[in-house]
Amino acid sequence: MSILTDALAAEVIEAVRAAGSLLTGDGAVHEIRSKSARDFVTDVDMRVQETLRARLGELAPEAQFMGEEQDNSFIDPARPFWILDPVDGTTNLIRRLGHSAVSLALAEDGGLALGVVFNPFAGELFSARRGGGAFLNGRPIHVSAVGSLPQALVSIGTAPGRRDLSALVFREMHSFYDRCLDLRRSGCASLDLCDVALGRTEIYIERFLHPWDYAAGALIVAEAGGKVTDCGGAALPLTHSSGVAASNGVLHRDALALLERSE
Repeated sequence: MSILTDALAAEVIEAVRAAGSLLTGDGAVHEIRSKSARDFVTDVDMRVQETLRARLGELAPEAQFMGEEQDNSFIDPARPFWILDPVDGTTNLIRRLGHSAVSLALAEDGGLALGVVFNPFAGELFSARRGGGAFLNGRPIHVSAVGSLPQALVSIGTAPGRRDLSALVFREMHSFYDRCLDLRRSGCASLDLCDVALGRTEIYIERFLHPWDYAAGALIVAEAGGKVTDCGGAALPLTHSSGVAASNGVLHRDALALLERSE
């Protein structure tokens, strides 16, 4: 039986919106710690995660909590669990680029039931429920109808934490660039996925992401009429890392074919 109700969904959306306010302001980031040479965590990440962990525990104590800034080895995928990226686009936040988001999903019954992505800098809150459509600030959204690669705007992430994949990533970028309208690179996977859902772009590719990077955005794309798989066309995992290919659906086969040719 699903734990998700209309009332719970509404409360979760407001909790994400409130937590997102912690990202804004010139003085939001006070402490920065390096997890690796190109991966950082700030005091904002930790404040958002602990704020939402506490609130979600009040709203749905039966659900487990998967967060970027913790050990998630205890997660039982047979039981409901939240998937949180407290700050997607941490480097953007540190550099004050104004393009970061809080990304939260609920997984249950083997799939995604709820996705919420909030960019407080743009005042854009994306949301979706399984079977219920996708929304931006409460208004329905849909992927674009562009049906040919030469007309497609494509976003490609560079997987900065996996420099061993760089040769493959830049082959793919060249391959798409030769065939599409143009490329984009934003540094925030959840918002790249939401751009596909809203029809701002037609395709988004990234070779290495974690579930907290893509879970909420993947549901939003699917509910907006698009398609999201791994880079080989299989379903995305919810408990381990994966490549991600998202599209408006019409161009998905073309995108996967280009990825295969680049390997």
